[in-house]
Amino acid sequence: MADKEDLCYVYTQLPGTFEWVPCASLKVKEVGAGAFQGTFTYGKRYLARANVVELDPYHLKLTDKPLQFTKLKGIPGALRDASPDAWGRRVIQARLEREEADISEMEYLLNGPDDGAGNLRFGLSVQPPGPAKPFNRTHQLEALSRAAEQLEQTGKLPHEILESLEPGTSMGGARPKVTVEDGHCLYLAKLPEKQDKHNMQRIEYATLELARAAGLHVCGTRMETVGKAEALLLLRFDREWNPQANAYARHGLVSGLTVLDAEDGYSGRDRWSYLLLADEIRRWSVKPDADRLELFRRMVFNAMVTNNDDHPRNHALLRTPSGWRLSPAYDIVPVPLISLERRDLALEAGRHGRVASVYNLLSDCASFGLNREEAQQVIDKMVEVVKGWRELFARHKVEERSVEYISGAILPECFFRQEPTSAH
Repeated sequence: MADKEDLCYVYTQLPGTFEWVPCASLKVKEVGAGAFQGTFTYGKRYLARANVVELDPYHLKLTDKPLQFTKLKGIPGALRDASPDAWGRRVIQARLEREEADISEMEYLLNGPDDGAGNLRFGLSVQPPGPAKPFNRTHQLEALSRAAEQLEQTGKLPHEILESLEPGTSMGGARPKVTVEDGHCLYLAKLPEKQDKHNMQRIEYATLELARAAGLHVCGTRMETVGKAEALLLLRFDREWNPQANAYARHGLVSGLTVLDAEDGYSGRDRWSYLLLADEIRRWSVKPDADRLELFRRMVFNAMVTNNDDHPRNHALLRTPSGWRLSPAYDIVPVPLISLERRDLALEAGRHGRVASVYNLLSDCASFGLNREEAQQVIDKMVEVVKGWRELFARHKVEERSVEYISGAILPECFFRQEPTSAH
């Protein structure tokens, strides 16, 4: 119905505290076929706090005036980033026993995990929710993995498993995943999928370690045995254990999609661009030069290993105690493609669009604070490391058949192309 309006309250954990406080309300109404308008309003009591912070310094500035949004079905980007991703939505659909088309964006927010990305939670009353339930432990991974497999196959889950299988965070892609705790560290555990022909968790693990060796700032990684399979554990960089408080500090997190003020999906990708993201980092980051150089390295590495799933949600900014910084890298997986002539990234990488070749990566290196010679030196150093990828993958116990499977993805001939062979 066009006049139906959904309402939820937004709670945040302020920097340096472990207390949940109400900070805003969000109303969303449908204003036409598939068109929505969201109204976000900070609470007056929240604005009066001494340690108040905005949830997004550019799109959700501190003001007592209502702010309106039409992108992302009326949900402000910083809030949508704390909502479940594709996998989490499947868990919620099973939990509610409803079809995807019958669940609103607001319902996904309200039914999302206690421990979603960043420092936000959502509810139906002004009063913040009670303490989050205990985290899953690594020893539960096998049962959770079996449950994820059952969900893939049937779309349904037994009730007792639904309570354990959280919808997961908005970060980390569409694969089955769950947050687990081990030794005062929180990890995002990426689980195997039944249709996998290769151990994709170990491939991703080795790729992230290759990225680390090539100079990228990568999140913490480890592998964990899960029955006869393995899970990839990624250290949650939006959480930090505080022994004095006996609790986790939660850091604000926004995706590259929010930073770019872009739409989701391929139809809204006109702002999907490393160049625009680098430009936004200049105003968001407290260390813009370091973060733009890091972004350049990530763009180059994604091109080197044919990771064409480098969409804006697979980049993020993290609110550190000193201010916003580019988050550690995550979700980098080589994709073997048939094309030998040209490979494309998900984001524009230079003056020749999305082409994942050296000539394009160098074409607008000034956006990253580099001249052409400096940019070429960065690429050359990275190539020297990535050339040894087979040995590194072998050290990290990637099967030989899996190495052969992805071999066409890493340092393909078209990456080294210096000049376009045809008009873009």
